[in-house]
Order: sequence, then structure tokens, then C-alpha cells
Amino acid sequence: MSDILEKIYAPALMERFLRYVKIWSESCGETADKNIMPSTTRQWDMAATLKSELEALGLSDVQTTAFCYTYGRLEASKGMEGLPSFCLLSHIDTVDEVTGENVKPIVHENYDGKPITLPYGNILDPESDPALAQAGLIRDTIITSDGNTLLGADDKAGVSEIMTMLEYLVVHPEIKHGTIEVIFSPDEETGHGMDHVPLELLKSKSAYTVDGGNLGELETECFNAFKSDVTFTGKATHTGSARASMVNAVCMASAFVANLPRHEMPETTDGHQGFFAPMQIDGSIEKSTVNLLLRDFTDDGMEERKKLVEEIAASVAHSFGGKAEVRHTQQYLNMKKVLDQHPDVVKKLEKAYLSAGVKPEYTPIRGGTDGSRLTEMGIPTPNIFTGGHNFHSRSEWASFSQMIQAVEVLIQLASQWAKD
Repeated sequence: MSDILEKIYAPALMERFLRYVKIWSESCGETADKNIMPSTTRQWDMAATLKSELEALGLSDVQTTAFCYTYGRLEASKGMEGLPSFCLLSHIDTVDEVTGENVKPIVHENYDGKPITLPYGNILDPESDPALAQAGLIRDTIITSDGNTLLGADDKAGVSEIMTMLEYLVVHPEIKHGTIEVIFSPDEETGHGMDHVPLELLKSKSAYTVDGGNLGELETECFNAFKSDVTFTGKATHTGSARASMVNAVCMASAFVANLPRHEMPETTDGHQGFFAPMQIDGSIEKSTVNLLLRDFTDDGMEERKKLVEEIAASVAHSFGGKAEVRHTQQYLNMKKVLDQHPDVVKKLEKAYLSAGVKPEYTPIRGGTDGSRLTEMGIPTPNIFTGGHNFHSRSEWASFSQMIQAVEVLIQLASQWAKD
């Protein structure tokens, strides 16, 4: 473990990560759904930081677009100009379910495997977190917030790792590589991260997101994802004389959620199991809306889920004497089908893992990444681990040894493309 933590680029990686997580760059799903990009002005602060640092490293064509994508290009080593390029991506925003404002990271060196009580009372318990227990066994260095916010490892760990890898290649020209493009995107957490991706700048035909979790995760498949908006229309009357005349849309919305399969919710599924996830109920007696996420790994399974939502909504509306309208919106698709057609992209990554001393673990993404959308657009994009854990929570933490190993994988990936 000491060998990993003492890698020459470890101090730079730690400094970057601690600095990046303090930059408030939380996105806003409600604003993003109105096609406003970026959804928050604070994301410009993170973009400006990265643009300045890419310029300082000497990358070419560095720019931040009108939609807050920061792009740069590390030119190929001498003699390697004819090699095909690849792109690395991470996102700059953090989720809006848990605040990312005023993050105060805490570094726990030589972690001993005991429960960690954060200043605001959150407890990280290795009894219920196998990855944390493993970190204790190897006396890892881990990083948390103070428990009042999330940490922001999703995805500032990925951003830090890409930046550290770029700096290492610049400082070590003896490591031969082809052209490497980078894109740091806004609004990934809102599902809009690739809405305005600057494909006109991108020359690479293959890409990799650095947005995964535990050591070794190599992700080539994800959910098919749809959002369903179910609107119930009722009839308002005076509550004192409502019998036989009122139709309560609030009750219809509640009944709809209650009739969704309880064993197919996020909290009751894992692995390759899909789910229905009611996210929000808004409204009044006359009109109420349920916002619902649908997730499934297969096309047929997704069609069955959409059909069930429609059937439950229609049945509830009929039983109350009201009306129901269902609108399904595609968010992203399982990238496996496309990646299976480009095995070499994944094979190079697998070789990079092994060269870095990391065993690849093929796990499905129970969610999506910018890579899911980019793969849909014709650029195959598997996902690489970052060493972050417990994302989207005040109990989020990062393994520093795993972050270092992610950097090593990226360095080996550059070498692998040059070798092949």
C-alpha cells in the first residue's frame, strides 16, 4: 500500500482533488429540463479553473464552449502523429439532491477500519460498507466531507485523475502516446450532459468516461432509462359537499404510486434488476403529477415497464372517475449493444487495467454516464473506476489509493494505444 500512496504524482492528485471539491458546481435538474445549459452559473467557475490549468499544461486548442464544455488536446509524441486519437471525459457538476456548497474535505490517513463519525454526526461504518472495510485492512488514506455536504468525488475524482495523468505525460515525454482529447462536461447529473457536446471539436472515434466507483470496475453496460410524467386530472368542489362530485387528483397520484410493484423499486433491487422510481409528486385536487424514473437493462423489459405505468394510471383514473395522461421521455440507452460492435476499444482498456496491476471487474452501471449518451451518438465509450464511494450522499468518500490506481490505468491506456 505504501508503494501506491507514494507514487510520484500522488501529491499533485491529492492537491487537485481537495481544491476541486471546494468549488461549488452543483447543477439543477429542474433548470436543465427547461433546456438551459449549463443549468447553473456556478459551473462556469469549475470550467474556468480547468481551462486555465489545461492552458498551463500546454494543451492545444483549449477552450470552454458557450454551453460550458471545456476542451483540450494533448498532441501526440513525436513520431506518433499518425496514431488514432481517443478522448477522456469527466463531468464538472455535482448532484442537486444533496448540497455541494461549502464542501470541507477531511483526509483520514492510515485509516484503521473503525467507524468514522463525521463532525455533523454522519457515521461511516465498515460493517455495512465492504469497500470501507477493505480500506481499513490495507490502511488506506480516505477522504470524506464533514458530513454537512456531499464530497463531490462524483465526478471530481475523475476530473482530478485525468488532469494528473495529463500533467504526468507532459512532464515525462519518454512515455510515447498518440493524440489525447479531453472534455469536461456540465450537467451530467441532470441527464443533459451530452445535449450540446462539441462533436465538431472531437476528432476521436473512441472515448472513455472516468466516472465509475470501486477499484477495478470496468463498465460496458448500463440501464435503458426513461422518465415518465403521469398527470392526473380531477374535479375540485367544496369539501363540505364533495360527496359524489369531487374527484381528487392528489388521491389518484397517491394510489398510482401505491400500486407500483414494491419489489421493483431502487431500494429493493440490485445487479441487473430494473426498477420504477417515483421521484416527485406535485399538485392539487384538480391536477397532480407524478415524476417517475424507469430503468431496465433490456429493450423488452423497458417496453413492459412503460406499458405497466400506462395500465396502472388508466386503472386508477377509472376507479376515481378522473383522467390520466402519461408521457414517456427517453433519457439514455444501454451502451452494451454498441460497445459489443467495437471490442477493440474495451480490449485496450482491459490491457491497461492489467498493465496497471488492476483486475478488471465487469459490473453493470445501475445508472448512466455521459458515455452512455456518447455511445448512442456513435462514439463507443466504456467507463473507468475513480475510487469514489457512496455517491450522492453526505456519507460519500474516496479511496486515495484507488484514485492513484485510476491515474495509473489512464497512463497505461495512453501507452496501450501507442503500442497497438
